[in-house]
Amino acid sequence: MDAASPLHRFQVEKDRKYIVDTLLTGLSRLEYRVRAFRHRCAARIALDGDQEGQVLIYKQVGKVAALRKRIDEDKNLDMTKTFVSHTSMAHTRWATHGQPSERNSHPHRSDPKNEFLVVHNGIITNYKELRTVLEKKGYVFESETDTECIAKLAKYLYDSQKGAKLSMTSLIKAVAKELEGAFALIIKSTHFPHEIIATRRGSPLLIGVKTAKKLKVDFVDVEFGGGEGAEKLAEEEGNLLTPADPQHPKIRRTHSRAFLSEDGMPQPIEYFMASDPSAIVEHTKRVLYLEDDDIAHINEGELHIHRLRREDGMSSIRSIQTLEMEIAEIMKGSFDHFMQKEIYEQPESVVNTMRGRINFEDGTVNLGGLKSYLSTIRRCRRIVFVACGTSYHSCVASRATFEELTEIPVSVELASDFLDRRTPIFRDDVCIFVSQSGETADTILALRYCLERGALCVGVTNTVGSSISRETHCGVHINAGPEIGVASTKAYTSQYIALIMMALQLSADRISMAQRRKQIIDDLHELPKYIKETLALDGDLRTLAKETLLKEKSLLIMGRGYQNATCLEGALKIKEVSYMHSEGILAGELKHGPLALIDENMPVILIMTKDSLYPKVQSALQQVTARKGQPIIICNKDDAGISEKFRTIRVPQIVDCLQGIINIIPLQLLSYHLAVMNGVDVDFPRNLAKSVTVE
Repeated sequence: MDAASPLHRFQVEKDRKYIVDTLLTGLSRLEYRVRAFRHRCAARIALDGDQEGQVLIYKQVGKVAALRKRIDEDKNLDMTKTFVSHTSMAHTRWATHGQPSERNSHPHRSDPKNEFLVVHNGIITNYKELRTVLEKKGYVFESETDTECIAKLAKYLYDSQKGAKLSMTSLIKAVAKELEGAFALIIKSTHFPHEIIATRRGSPLLIGVKTAKKLKVDFVDVEFGGGEGAEKLAEEEGNLLTPADPQHPKIRRTHSRAFLSEDGMPQPIEYFMASDPSAIVEHTKRVLYLEDDDIAHINEGELHIHRLRREDGMSSIRSIQTLEMEIAEIMKGSFDHFMQKEIYEQPESVVNTMRGRINFEDGTVNLGGLKSYLSTIRRCRRIVFVACGTSYHSCVASRATFEELTEIPVSVELASDFLDRRTPIFRDDVCIFVSQSGETADTILALRYCLERGALCVGVTNTVGSSISRETHCGVHINAGPEIGVASTKAYTSQYIALIMMALQLSADRISMAQRRKQIIDDLHELPKYIKETLALDGDLRTLAKETLLKEKSLLIMGRGYQNATCLEGALKIKEVSYMHSEGILAGELKHGPLALIDENMPVILIMTKDSLYPKVQSALQQVTARKGQPIIICNKDDAGISEKFRTIRVPQIVDCLQGIINIIPLQLLSYHLAVMNGVDVDFPRNLAKSVTVE
């Protein structure tokens, strides 16, 4: 996922230094999403020049701080020059096409005169075909990226339609029609000074709105159609408002409802476009999320949202929402890394997930987002979980609880494999889509696949306004708070709890499960205390990482039953942040191949907390020790049955279906310490991004 941070100001007088600082600070907030190679991202910024139509571009390989330094070193750039109206953009790039380099960094231009500039998140799947056509028409490409073909396509269409007085909106509509794949685009042009276009399909894009006065309404109307004919139709339908003063030009009713001042004229206003709200929250909390194929046009303080055609069921407005995120939440505070901070936030984040949803006095669970659909879910033929990565592991962790409490068959699917197999889905299925960001590309495609087949679709996300939260019939927000570190930690435990709460609510009508439900709810109440107690093991875990695991090249993590998901998630954490090979193994499969790996040199972590499968895990321990293995055992602190010859990590005991939440924390801490000791950039693992919005 790349990160864009464009802005548009109208009648807001600011100097160039303030504009540059705003853009680069926004990029630094988004750096966590895009670190492709350690210290090898590429960032670029495009600013309005001193003359009308002039664009200044600065680019730099490395972190955003390197780009800031390069701009500061340019003595010819007048940072004190003020602008009343200004349109600019910045971008930090994760490499999907081409290596991170200056020439591959965004914005990309159509020609040396910078007639069209584009920043792009996502991937254009037909870029090779477009590039071939454009090269045959004489266009010379400067980069290896798929994005550059968008800028050159815009110039080609503009040059071929010069006599038609093409508007910027009509031009970008024509460009978007030719693109296949996933994209969020920001486009500016010297031919349309002070105008900017934002459009998306499959990649997240939001627009923040900042005004001095309170907005009159909390939505913006969508204008369907395009061109002069559409404007005439809009006038006939009352979309244009003629003021009492005949000297005034006609003002769009759509704009006057939201942004105009009391005298009927546009008020000073700033628009911030970004792929993630963390880039703009310090400037405004009023945002609207674009839908797929929306084309947002901003000019002279006016925002208009266009679409090519009216679609059945498509809302005719885009709501302006208020962000609940605080800037303090995305700062590291006293911690060395965001990942460390987020591991330590879990006692609070799990409380936030449960807050207002569980009444611990009467043992009831109420997830408001599911209330209207409970009877439908209870009558379904099966429940299908669809997710990727850590979210997939949270589904695996809660599957047994769903099946036990609801007695509904449950399957857990990796979104990419689910689509590859074209899995049969029926109208009486319930499909639950789990994603921290709510923008995971494969999960969204699977969601649309299930919607087409008539299944009830439920979303579980951490991001209000995300694609999954908007496109599902109902759902649950996990309320874990912003998660900056690429390696998901608190989102995993909050997803786990959210899914357990869903199972509890669905089984509320089953008297036979009343005692089991009470046991789970009682221990959910105690969970924050147990997490704090487990976090207190941090010092011992740091020592274990340094003395036992640091020099190893591989690690096996074994468990079974509820702890299978813990093994998978723990192995993933160690892989993604410390770059150490690790593998989560179902202990019941030990004799079916993995046992061949065991010897005195192979480090093994065995999860052996007490539950109904404890005797079977003891058998796995015996098999490992018989091959001279020396396992590190995660066990309950009061378990006297573990020999003192073993290295142990002793954690509090909790009800079996919640024990995985406690057991994952030592593995999160181990992965963090191994990464730090190996000199890895913990928050920005190489080759990974926070939101995987391309396939």
